[in-house]
Amino acid sequence: MSRHVFLTGPPGVGKTTLIQKAIEVLQSSGLPVDGFYTQEVRQEGRRIGFDVVTLSGAQGPLSRVGSQPLPGKPECRVGQYVVNLDSFEQLALPVLRNAGSSCGPKHRVCIIDEIGKMELFSQPFIQAVRQTLSTPGVIVVGTIPVPKGKPLALVEEIRKRRDVKVFNVTRENRNSLLPDIVAVVQSSRT
Repeated sequence: MSRHVFLTGPPGVGKTTLIQKAIEVLQSSGLPVDGFYTQEVRQEGRRIGFDVVTLSGAQGPLSRVGSQPLPGKPECRVGQYVVNLDSFEQLALPVLRNAGSSCGPKHRVCIIDEIGKMELFSQPFIQAVRQTLSTPGVIVVGTIPVPKGKPLALVEEIRKRRDVKVFNVTRENRNSLLPDIVAVVQSSRT
């Protein structure tokens, strides 16, 4: 039986929007929900990067176009974007560690949007995701990229887990998937 839910699909198809709708429905049903999502940053109509936004309201840069890495830090680049690992880890890791701790409510949801190339530069993030997926009572709702080019080890590991249900989001189905996502999460509570 599936315990965790992951959405996949091409960039811009609506995965994060669907995650945000799921957050609203799950919170209103009384389930504790924590986690983070990524958000485009635009300037004069042009995308210049991505921010990490936690559900508690903290926000910081994940990546920016052409920015320089911090002195003494390796350059982590995906296309035109330079990843700010320090900022990402300061925001994402505490959320995952909190979700993976055994204290708290019996069942809780952890949002991880996204597990992609930028985020996977962080080894502590990879370890925290594995730990969170293995913690009893934690239901992960997340996003992963479509397979393209060289496989991403953690993404493929997630796809192959027997306790994961992957929904492929398309423009045609994105407005009808929400009840299915919520149903998997609700059935994981029993």
